[in-house]
Amino acid sequence: MNPTTTTALLFPGQGSQEPGMGRSLAEASSDVMDLWKKAESTAGAALREIYWDGDAEAMAETRYLQPALTVVNISVFMALEPALEKNGVKAMMTGHSLGEFSALAAARVLSLEDVVNTVALRGRLMAEADPEGRGAMAAVLKLDQGAVEELVREVGDSTGKLLVLANRNSPSQYVVSGEAEAVDAMAQPVKERKGRLVKLPVSGAFHSPLMQEAADELAGFMKKLSWGAPRYPVYFNVTAGPESDPAAVMDIMCRQMISPVRYIEIVDGLWQAGARQFLELGPKTVLAKLTAACLGKDKEFETQSVIEPDAVRDVFPA
Repeated sequence: MNPTTTTALLFPGQGSQEPGMGRSLAEASSDVMDLWKKAESTAGAALREIYWDGDAEAMAETRYLQPALTVVNISVFMALEPALEKNGVKAMMTGHSLGEFSALAAARVLSLEDVVNTVALRGRLMAEADPEGRGAMAAVLKLDQGAVEELVREVGDSTGKLLVLANRNSPSQYVVSGEAEAVDAMAQPVKERKGRLVKLPVSGAFHSPLMQEAADELAGFMKKLSWGAPRYPVYFNVTAGPESDPAAVMDIMCRQMISPVRYIEIVDGLWQAGARQFLELGPKTVLAKLTAACLGKDKEFETQSVIEPDAVRDVFPA
């Protein structure tokens, strides 16, 4: 990586978990291990046992996943930040849905403790928000945004059920969210237009009005926290742009759970601001791939996923 180029740090959200995630970083740092222990205490669950031993069923549970993945994302940033500072790297950042809270910790908008407490509560609220299973989510592949928006309107009208475009992930990947009957009804018209509908293994209709009650409770909690100005520019899901005023950031985050994730616009904003290197700080390569799809083949850029200590050192060699 070229340290003179502006670097965008990308923090992934749900769907990026994998067995053993973050273990090497924790075993190399007592501070990181303490962060895991804090998350376990707050979540009331043996997160290291679940994720390091690979309990597949428990790994997918929102109430466990949100604090665990947040700890992993933050751990990678903690290992990388000294190299950023040493090399004088101009950095900006974003996070996808849950990953946005990792960005808040990395940018010092909220303390590590406040972020861990917030995502543990967020995970529990989202897990409990739909006990009757009314809501669902699905990815729509191979169709453009206009086609997806049209189908969302048509299916919502024909079923009389709530359906919204929740995530704008890339020019060929969108996520719809809403009542399960409407989400299921998307399958046939998507197929007729030569697209694909893939149901997501989630416990509710995230980023939709069905999360309003959970969002209100989380907002009440977050309004009691101490919010600071970002040390690094953070591009937010709700607005697709940066914000430096702490009160405005708090307001944005209070709306996040019921608002769309505008990732295509975020990547464009990062590019327009000069980002040419995109580092995904977390397991897998979900955001690195989405970012490359958003930027297309005509632009020159680098993407890389960073998770293990050796990979962290390789990004900006001493």
